[in-house]
Amino acid sequence: MSGLRTIQRGFSLASAIFLLVVIAALGTFAVTLSTTQQQSSALDVTGVRAYQAALAGIEWGAYQVLQNGGACAPHTIAAGTLGGTLSGFSINITCTANPYNEASTVSGTVTVYDLTSTANQGAVGTANYVERQVSVSIAR
Repeated sequence: MSGLRTIQRGFSLASAIFLLVVIAALGTFAVTLSTTQQQSSALDVTGVRAYQAALAGIEWGAYQVLQNGGACAPHTIAAGTLGGTLSGFSINITCTANPYNEASTVSGTVTVYDLTSTANQGAVGTANYVERQVSVSIAR
C-alpha cells in the first residue's frame, strides 16, 4: 500500500506544477494585452491632438484670408508655438488663391482659397510619429 501512496503524491505534484505554468502563462498574456491596449489608446489620443493642431492651422489660414485682406501665403507654425497639449506639433499651412469670373456677383470675380493644414509630431518612420491633414475651400 505504501507504493500506491507515493505514486499519488507524485501525481499531485505534477498537477500543481502544470497549473502554476498555465496560470503564469495566462497572467503574462493579460499583462501583454493590457500594455498593447494602453499604447494603442495613447496613440489614438495623440492622433486626435494632431487633428486639433491641423484645425488650428486652418483657423489661422482662414483668419488671414477673411480678416487680413485676403493674404494667401504658405506659413509654418513651429513646434512649441501652440500651447497646452498641442505644443509639440509643427504645422504647415499652404494656400492657393483661384479667381473665377462670376456674372452674378457685384464685382464679377470670386476668389476661392484652398487651404491645407498639416500637423505632425515625432520623426518619420518611428512608432511615435503622427500626422493629420485638413483641407478647406473658402470663397470670397
